[in-house]
Amino acid sequence: MDSLLFIALPYVALVVFMIGTIYRYQHGFKYSSLSSQLLETESLFPASVAFHVGIITIFLAHLLGFIFPSYFSTIGGKALIFLEIVGLIFGFLSIIGLSMLIYRRFTNPRVRVVTNIMDAVIEVLLLVQFIIGVAIAISLKWGLAWFASDMAPYLYSIFTFNPDISAITASHWLVQTHIVIGFLIILLVPFTRLVHFLVAPFHYITRPYQIVRWNWNPKTVRSAERGFLDIKKPKNN
Repeated sequence: MDSLLFIALPYVALVVFMIGTIYRYQHGFKYSSLSSQLLETESLFPASVAFHVGIITIFLAHLLGFIFPSYFSTIGGKALIFLEIVGLIFGFLSIIGLSMLIYRRFTNPRVRVVTNIMDAVIEVLLLVQFIIGVAIAISLKWGLAWFASDMAPYLYSIFTFNPDISAITASHWLVQTHIVIGFLIILLVPFTRLVHFLVAPFHYITRPYQIVRWNWNPKTVRSAERGFLDIKKPKNN
């Protein structure tokens, strides 16, 4: 079972991720997150900001720990405590933001209509992953140090095709579950709207502003109780 979960699953997930994302990219423009901002924006903005800030920060922290394990393994004292607290804050921020997005998705009638099964699956998996991550940070502590000493070598062994799972099989069950769910998320990325992170629009930072002017009340247009056929066109159009 250990070999299945910590050797076979990672390789299956990575192969499906690579083949699936390439196939999806080559068969039409399907890398969109299928934004629902035009359907409802008031609750989307704070939820989306909290979720994206949290998940991007957590992802970068894991990535840096993987790339520079020797540096992070030497951090101690107040610096380690500070980084642990910061990571915990962004972990809670991710949970809050994603919980708000899930609530919006299933309580707003217009957003619920454009929701499919994979949206629910990936969001629930992400939420469970964040909760387990926070539980690990609180109960096991000093994750930054043991991530560099245990997790980084394991991941290196996977990518160098010389898997060594000895440290992982000796880890706490929360850590093992965190790893399994992480690779399950990677496996499902090509089948969900989460794939849009591969084409993140960083060019928006430098492009000129796009000005949008409404010729009618946006709240009226976005109202779930009113059909689009009931809305009259503006006089200047």
